[in-house]
Amino acid sequence: MSDNLGCVYLIGAGCGSRELLTLKGLDRLKSCDALVYDDLIDDGILDIVPESCLKIYMGKRSGKHSAAQEEISAKLIELASEGKKVARLKGGDPFVFGRGGEEIIALQKAGIPFEVIPGISSSIAIPASAGIPVTHRGVSRSFHVITAHSAANDGMPEDLPELAKLHGTLVFLMGLGKLKELAQELQKEGMSGDTPAAVISGGNSPNPAAVRGCLRDIAERSRIAGVKPPAVIVVGKTAAMELNKGSIKYPLEGIRVGLTGTDSICGKLTEVLEKEGAAVQIVERSVVEELPAENLREKLCDGKTHWLVFTSANGVRVFFKRLREQKIDIRHLHSCKFAVIGAPTGSLLSDMGIYPELCPAVFTSEALGRELCEKVGDDEDVILLRADNGAEILPKMLREKGIAVEDIAIYSLRPDESLTERNKDRVGKLDYLTFSSAGGVRLFCSQYGEIPEGPKCVCIGEVTAKELSKHTERPFIVAESSTVQSIAEAVISDVQL
Repeated sequence: MSDNLGCVYLIGAGCGSRELLTLKGLDRLKSCDALVYDDLIDDGILDIVPESCLKIYMGKRSGKHSAAQEEISAKLIELASEGKKVARLKGGDPFVFGRGGEEIIALQKAGIPFEVIPGISSSIAIPASAGIPVTHRGVSRSFHVITAHSAANDGMPEDLPELAKLHGTLVFLMGLGKLKELAQELQKEGMSGDTPAAVISGGNSPNPAAVRGCLRDIAERSRIAGVKPPAVIVVGKTAAMELNKGSIKYPLEGIRVGLTGTDSICGKLTEVLEKEGAAVQIVERSVVEELPAENLREKLCDGKTHWLVFTSANGVRVFFKRLREQKIDIRHLHSCKFAVIGAPTGSLLSDMGIYPELCPAVFTSEALGRELCEKVGDDEDVILLRADNGAEILPKMLREKGIAVEDIAIYSLRPDESLTERNKDRVGKLDYLTFSSAGGVRLFCSQYGEIPEGPKCVCIGEVTAKELSKHTERPFIVAESSTVQSIAEAVISDVQL
């Protein structure tokens, strides 16, 4: 075992969006070296860890076991023994049927330091999301959380006779596959068939649903509704309550939106859409990879007038990183002029202390090309600083006008392939799917094969729309402007039709 021993943080992720994560859990995730995570964890939580963090998926779900418990514990010990700070991220709370105790015992035996950070259990949070309190004055003075997933007694809880006599709320986890038998057994043990019951699938479930009924008919109602695991079963008087009536309603509440693009785009979209109530899922992340650095000093610091053109904020970030790496003082760019596509790109350039001479009102390569053709002088040239798969229309327009153009690819975009595996069963069940660039459309199709039929697509700009039309014949929405806010507005308008 390494002398430089690491540690393990056992973190409860809650059972929904990253907003349900505790502040302490957030702090530990920001500083971890390795992340071992379960199924159905919000991608927004996974994105909290440092870029250098090693991410290992070891999720377990009914019918989709990918790792034995012993294997998970062994991996935690292995990583911590290498000196790593390991975040073990579990859905809900680690100690509510999360087998967190088994992992702690394994760590204790191996002498690995650990810390337990509780999370919000699905046994409380999922019923609450449907307006069902597990306790309520004068209705239920207690609640009991039971796993309905057991190897003994044909999968039924061993203490059903005692449970059927209780006056509190019964909350069953991992029991959807045994719902019919469970309801029948409770009635056989004396519980009335008229006892209120509910089945709720929420949080980050790929198939959200909330079904109400009574013990006599809840299994049939759930079957008709097509409820799929994971789901929480609630039995008792509080299951008839609907405390979500009259609660604040947001325009996109209950709407599932899939995002594509870079971390910057997805982060901004997530913030805007979640404020409107949407459930957001990143389904394709474009990872920015810098390409081998050119000698910018020779190209830019020759006293000549160059138009430096950025078509995305990524280009601005990489360019200024290059300046720092090559120790080029920004004052050497005094003879350069700057042009950008889009307000966000211009805003980032302004943050660097440079205000662009040109930003077309329409955020497209074609619009930028038209304006550059009018403004570039006879003794000036254009240097494009962009992705390696940039639209050909921009340099083509400039060259046809007789303007000297150098197209420098300073970064490329590659897909985060781990997202495809996590989301391949979910993407077709989304309500909307957003695209912010033509490259994003191509990357999505390279990972998923095609645009799914389920969600309605929303895209930014004519170029993106043109690329999207190559991959789907279904109608899609083109946002009015090339901004993150316009995507949210387009989705809201469509929902309200």
